[in-house]
Amino acid sequence: MNQQAPRLQNIALRMMGNSSDAEDAVQEALAAAWFKLASFDLSRPISPWLTRITVNKCRDLLRKRRIRQFFEFHSDNEAGMIVADDAPDPSAELQARQALEVMQKEITRLPATLREPFVLVTFGENSQAEAAHILGISEKAVETRIYRARNRLREISEKFEG
Repeated sequence: MNQQAPRLQNIALRMMGNSSDAEDAVQEALAAAWFKLASFDLSRPISPWLTRITVNKCRDLLRKRRIRQFFEFHSDNEAGMIVADDAPDPSAELQARQALEVMQKEITRLPATLREPFVLVTFGENSQAEAAHILGISEKAVETRIYRARNRLREISEKFEG
């Protein structure tokens, strides 16, 4: 299971939007998988099973986050300062970082129906067939949702550049 952790971390990071919540989701997913390992059919690949558990844990944590934010004042303390480095063109580096931050935020703002297949295929190294199996939808639905997610992100990217 530990071999799967970096891939699961990448999926969780894209779904959760920050590394702390992603680590929590992966830890909870691996713990849940460990306790359910006896019920797992060893003739099947473990990767889709772990991915499904991770996606479900991310959904649970996102739901809890929305409820918590509804009932308490939320301040965004994650906006860090950008530290200067030895890049040849600091303004280009800053613009690239800002664009990356915008895209990451926009990925997390996609509706779950678009975000989940997009993240699984784009960042989770799953095929569309694997993503369909993990999410319990058809391959065509995965293909359509990825297409729609990419279009939304492309529109946002064009607004940011323009």
